[in-house]
Amino acid sequence: MKTLRLFPLLWLPLAVHAATSPEIDAIHAVDREGKGNEAAAKAWASLAQSPGAELPALLAGMNGANPLAENWMRAAISVVADRAIAAKEMPVAALKTFLLDTKNSPDARVAAFDLIQRADPALAAEVTPSLIEDPSSDLRRHPVAKLIEKGNAAKEAGNEAAAIAAWQEGLQGARDEDQIKTLAKNLRAAKQEVDLPKHFGFLMNWQLIAPFTNADRKGFDTIFPPEEKVDLSATYPGKGAEAKWQAFTSTDDYGMIDFNKPFTMLKEVTGYAYTEFNSAEDRTAELRLGCKNGWKVWLNGELLFGRDEYHRGMKLDQYKLPIHLKKGKNSILIKCCQNEQTEQWTVEWQFQMRVCDATGTAILPAAE
Repeated sequence: MKTLRLFPLLWLPLAVHAATSPEIDAIHAVDREGKGNEAAAKAWASLAQSPGAELPALLAGMNGANPLAENWMRAAISVVADRAIAAKEMPVAALKTFLLDTKNSPDARVAAFDLIQRADPALAAEVTPSLIEDPSSDLRRHPVAKLIEKGNAAKEAGNEAAAIAAWQEGLQGARDEDQIKTLAKNLRAAKQEVDLPKHFGFLMNWQLIAPFTNADRKGFDTIFPPEEKVDLSATYPGKGAEAKWQAFTSTDDYGMIDFNKPFTMLKEVTGYAYTEFNSAEDRTAELRLGCKNGWKVWLNGELLFGRDEYHRGMKLDQYKLPIHLKKGKNSILIKCCQNEQTEQWTVEWQFQMRVCDATGTAILPAAE
């Protein structure tokens, strides 16, 4: 296997629609350990005196900002907005235009929507349905919440067909786990089929091989045969048993791939999972992984990232790995290490992975 470079799990700055002024430039220059704070404080004091009409320009100042600079901008926006609302001078039409321009950063657009809600709830309600397919999952939450409410009200009124229609529309737009769980529960209670793995884009079919050793936690850095070549017909000496590939298909709603099921609850071991993803086109995408074990991920033989830590919790989309899929077959290899701990809460030796775009929308494999 080639080991070329690691991709950090960081957001990529947006270089679009950035408002420019000496004050905004000073705030954008802030960095960790207090770098640029003195100049930013002076710039903030000036921006906080801006008239309400300048709110769209201040919001644009969040575009391309690092998290620290974004907080400075958000604080200035809050002061200006409070004054504009008190004076009834909130530029809601311009804020709506800013909100609907998806070239602006997601956080800035969420802030714009919050300002519209404060100043003109009727306008916010009018705009909400149009956000059901928005690139920002935070903005999608609003129309999805309304559809959940609409479905619940229809059910209480005895109109099950209308309730199902509202919940299905909500599920199609939902990207956040809590809302998806609510909608799936409602639809299943109404005897509707819900394919959560397909909705999320979980990879369900894998080939697994184990147990290689992880004694003294050395397995993470040890190069075992699957890292050099994936040969699904091969067998290798393992820790206490022969290591050979086994087909495994998850039946879990959240795509859990559990090494314990085929290999039993072993400790101080390393396993690998291999699958192939057929992409309809060359495109950017994300691999999103949840795992509480030590892990590494390769795409088409190139190491993407890894974390050598154990049992610190697991959640959906815990790690986001930006990737480029080539048209056709793409190989995915995951290394999953289990350590020596014996407490009950350390028995999990598992992961979940899905393929999606930056909005969390599933990318499904093309038919071969």
